[in-house]
Amino acid sequence: MGSTGTADDVDGVVAAWRRERPDLDVSPLEVLSRVSRLARHLDLARRAAFAEHGLEQWEFDVLSALRRSGEPYQLTPGDLLRETLVTSGTMTNRLDRLAARGLLSRHASPHDRRAVLVTLTPQGRELADRALVALLKGERELLAGLSDAERDSLAAFLKRLLVDFEA
Repeated sequence: MGSTGTADDVDGVVAAWRRERPDLDVSPLEVLSRVSRLARHLDLARRAAFAEHGLEQWEFDVLSALRRSGEPYQLTPGDLLRETLVTSGTMTNRLDRLAARGLLSRHASPHDRRAVLVTLTPQGRELADRALVALLKGERELLAGLSDAERDSLAAFLKRLLVDFEA
């Protein structure tokens, strides 16, 4: 049973493994199976928030990378690759599709004519801002059962785990 005194599905999985394989330490499942299940709930909540605004998650990823860059909301395609962790071919396709929707534009860099700059349009900025508000509302609801202190502690613990993977 979880620390709240309420059982969840993971408690059942862990109990079954402990019964069937008492020789193994299955305690990692208590953390990581919950992280995995929460990730699925988060993915569904994000998809719903973006769908409200006619966006796919990948579209928000590109638009939000540009929006976070600050004025003039420009990045190179290489910067966007690093921000979104996709391949060059995938990024080109994504930029084409977002440009066709009028959410971003591409033009030559004034400093290097061979370089391209991707710029968020006013329409793209407004859409990214609206989608962010919906995203944060949904994510706040997912975390509503935690106090501010619990949320801060959880964020710190997860960051500690994640830092090793992203180093």
